[in-house]
Amino acid sequence: MKYSSMKEIDGLVKQCLKAHWQFRRGGKHGRLTSPDGLCSISVPCTPSDKRAFLNFRSDIRRAGGAGMIL
Repeated sequence: MKYSSMKEIDGLVKQCLKAHWQFRRGGKHGRLTSPDGLCSISVPCTPSDKRAFLNFRSDIRRAGGAGMIL
């Protein structure tokens, strides 16, 4: 399954899923929910911003996924 058209974001979502995060598909954005269910992050399916990956990665780090990001 492909989660985003940007390969870096797609790979990061797959890492999150291996760490027991949950993904739900929405209209223009998917949604990642942390394993404890406290944090939820929107996943851009077709990002147009050149900093989209960096912003998405920092959102995951703030949500408690810092240990799984290289």
